[in-house]
Amino acid sequence: MHRHTNLAEALMDRAMLCAADEALVYPAGGGGEQRIGYAALDAHARAVSAWLRARDAPGRRVLLVLDPGPHAAAALLGCLYAGAVAVPVPAPTASRTEAERTAAIAKDAAVDLVLTETAHATETSRRLSLVGRTGITCLAVDGLSPHAHPDPYAPAAPHDRTATPDATPDTTPARTTPDSLALLAYDAGPATAPRGALITHGNLLAAMSALCQALGTGRRSRIGGWLPRHHTPGLIGQLLHPLWLGATAVPLPVRPHLADPVAWLRALSRHGITHTVAPDTCYARCAAEATDEQLAGLDLSRLRTALNAAEPVSAATMAAFHRRCAPAGLRPGALVAGYAPAQAAPFLTAEGRGPVPGLDLRVVDPATRRPQPDGMAGEIWVRGPAVAAGHWGRPRDTEAAGGFLRTGDLGIARDGEVRMTGRTHEGGLADSLMVGGMTLHPQDVERELLRCGRPLGSARVFCAGPGTGPLVVVQEVGTAGGSHTALAGLAGRVRERVAEEFGAATGGVLLVRPGTVRRGGSHKVPRATLREQFLRGEVRPLYQDFAPLPREPAAGGVV
Repeated sequence: MHRHTNLAEALMDRAMLCAADEALVYPAGGGGEQRIGYAALDAHARAVSAWLRARDAPGRRVLLVLDPGPHAAAALLGCLYAGAVAVPVPAPTASRTEAERTAAIAKDAAVDLVLTETAHATETSRRLSLVGRTGITCLAVDGLSPHAHPDPYAPAAPHDRTATPDATPDTTPARTTPDSLALLAYDAGPATAPRGALITHGNLLAAMSALCQALGTGRRSRIGGWLPRHHTPGLIGQLLHPLWLGATAVPLPVRPHLADPVAWLRALSRHGITHTVAPDTCYARCAAEATDEQLAGLDLSRLRTALNAAEPVSAATMAAFHRRCAPAGLRPGALVAGYAPAQAAPFLTAEGRGPVPGLDLRVVDPATRRPQPDGMAGEIWVRGPAVAAGHWGRPRDTEAAGGFLRTGDLGIARDGEVRMTGRTHEGGLADSLMVGGMTLHPQDVERELLRCGRPLGSARVFCAGPGTGPLVVVQEVGTAGGSHTALAGLAGRVRERVAEEFGAATGGVLLVRPGTVRRGGSHKVPRATLREQFLRGEVRPLYQDFAPLPREPAAGGVV
């Protein structure tokens, strides 16, 4: 497939060759499955492409606001076919921070068109209006007219302010080159100032080959997982990659499987998934929480590669997960430690799978910008054909680093391989945390907690580890004389707000007196200072509540 000059041509050719094969399998209600063949998916994508091209979409930014599943896949492929630039964001939820982030992305990317679903059209329009992006033409992909394409899974009416069905749609791929922009991937920066990585068709083609090597994938693979589809590891690794291969993609809903990792194991077994990716905390929770009874009905023998990536990898987790899941058929060597950059470089590396072709990966002292010797921690810098060239509207991000993309991840190089160890905030990088494989921005969390109202006041959040690990909230309360029961209720309120807004679990909540977090009016204690005080046991809380950490099960059974 290296003869193609853009990913759209490669995907169209694959759809033609695999027309009768299964492209997507998506969990349906009642434990069933929705199966979409390559022919139907390609027809739907061509109809989306025709709609976009009729509105002069090539080169323009298109916001994608859809749930994971066949409509999201058709929308993404339709953008690639049309030569448009896809800007994926999550489907609307009750999270105010997420709504602010979507609005800020729409403004930053200056999106011209929107692809969504009927269920999300009204809320999407409301979010766009928050930043003055009103009057944008919007299509509910699940409502494409049957006159435009014979789609068997889109019966609803279109949500389109201006469009009429295209009588003779142009379904040929747009003329794009390897340097043509294909995606703006926003996975960096706080909600009020997001950054979108520039990913070209050439980047995507190179990433496909790199993923084959890292994951050992092929035509017979079933690739799936719950990684968010608006972030590159999920979007590229678990959707575009299987479709490029002619394999089967199994996109799982994010929050249910993130909240219950044993449900993720059940999905791996039920759908016969052969290749998946998840963060270390997910594997750790599976090892600790899965019971003998739950594992008894599972078959993990078809799982050939389970990549542990997206946050620092624990050797104890690797051993515990394999020991716990071996009775369910997990093969020796199936669990592999890897690295998936959080800041939108669209590739994965896996230990023992060899170097990615053309990848230049360095561990650098962020202060001196000089490579670190083996075994010495530093910031991970990457460049190569599968790596984003920089960020939208911020060309100096890579120019200042000699063409490298600064990931913001801490790591250690040893024998030509890199192991992530945490996050760094040096050198003007966006302050971010890795929690359960997700990127959180502490200022977003702190702003949301401030909205909780009295008696809760200012908060500081950080991770127990270096930018990763259990999330810790130090929260001021306006009353120091509250009862133990009242303070416990406030701590529970903090946990619930973080879970509802960000889908993240809170490892520890410390309720403290006024003046602990905010001193001298508007001055806040630096997070790094408060974290060091916390680790030294110098923060004196009125009340503290720590969630139990995942424990390693004893050999041959659960704890």
